[in-house]
Amino acid sequence: MGLISSLPFFIFLPPLLWMHFSGNPFFVQHRPGLNGRLFTIVKFRTMHAEDCPLSWSGKMLRKSSLDELPQFWNVLRGDMSIVGPRPLLAEYLPLYSPEQFQRHAVKPGMTGLAQINGRNSLSWEEKFNYDLEYINNVSLHLDVQIICLTARKMLRFRKTNSRDIEVVARFKGNAVC
Repeated sequence: MGLISSLPFFIFLPPLLWMHFSGNPFFVQHRPGLNGRLFTIVKFRTMHAEDCPLSWSGKMLRKSSLDELPQFWNVLRGDMSIVGPRPLLAEYLPLYSPEQFQRHAVKPGMTGLAQINGRNSLSWEEKFNYDLEYINNVSLHLDVQIICLTARKMLRFRKTNSRDIEVVARFKGNAVC
C-alpha cells in the first residue's frame, strides 16, 4: 500500500531532483542490516555533497520524510522492514556495545520507536534504548501502532521539530570507565 500510495512522488520527484542536483536524484550508501550484514540503502538526495548543508528542497524532503520513500525498494528486496531500528552507518559497527549490537537482531526499518518518539532530537542512548525496547517487544500490534503514529507525524510535518531535519552528530561509541 505504501509503495502504491507513494507512486506519484516517484513520478514527479526524481526529475525535479535531477534538475536541482544536476544529476542523480538518489543517494545510495552501504548500511548494516540483519545480523550486521551490509546492504545498499536508497533515499532521495537531500544534499549536494555529504558534508554540505541541506538545500531548501532537502529540508522539505527530510521534514516530510519523503526522502525515505525509495526505501520501499529495500523492503521489497528483503533488506529492510517497514518497522524496525533505523539502519545506521556501517562505520558505527565496531563502536557498538554487545547490547547495542542487538539492534541487528531484526531487519532495520523505515520507521521505528525512535522516529515516533523524537527522531533526531533524541540522544544516541535514547535511540538505542528505543531500538532494544522494540526488539524485546516485537509484535504485529506494536508495528501497526508505529505505522499509524508515523503516518500521523508525516501528515503533520509542519509541526516537526527543526532538529528532526538536521544532520545528526556522529556516534562515537561508548565511554569506557
